[in-house]
Amino acid sequence: MPAKRPPSKRKTTTKKNAKRTAAKRPSARLVTPAETDMNEAQHTLLRAMRSGPRGAALKPQGPFAVWLHAPEYGQLAQALGGFCRYQSSVPARLSEFAILCTARLWRAQFEWYVHASIAEKEGVKPTTIADLRAGRAPKSAAKDERAVYDFVQEVYKAKRVSERTYQRVLAVLGEKGVVELVGILGYYASVAMTLNVFAMLPPEDAPLAFAEPQ
Repeated sequence: MPAKRPPSKRKTTTKKNAKRTAAKRPSARLVTPAETDMNEAQHTLLRAMRSGPRGAALKPQGPFAVWLHAPEYGQLAQALGGFCRYQSSVPARLSEFAILCTARLWRAQFEWYVHASIAEKEGVKPTTIADLRAGRAPKSAAKDERAVYDFVQEVYKAKRVSERTYQRVLAVLGEKGVVELVGILGYYASVAMTLNVFAMLPPEDAPLAFAEPQ
């Protein structure tokens, strides 16, 4: 009679692998000061952010919470961000699409959390957003979005943009729009680095869009 095989460990191994690949939540490296404990420079920055297009209900979270620890820098950063998000000539749909491309390349959790829903409201298709999140080229995206996608990929990965890619985006946005698009990419790359360095994440009840390094 053949010897009995030992019980399979496949299920146990699978569970362990699932735990290993699950996105864990690192702890934030900075403590957001309570408003009652803020110094004058911090209060000035918070008032500036709330008096602008972001609105009086703004909460100091994400990059805003980080900037409170360097309020003089934060004043300049929030002003640039206000222009990039609310005043640029780049249509909101394409701007938000470019922001999602940036968030995916940097795997910036909070940036994705905030802008994925905004992008959908501005007209970016859910299938396109799902492709971006998975790291796939968004083949179902609109023609102008695909032009922006190729532009973004070349800027971040090749550190240059080919003439063909440049001309495609130029035809969509014009010279002013291309200049502002580059500014949007630079600003949100800076935001992504800030979020990643200081481990600023979405709220506890919101799932992480990307797996964190083990």
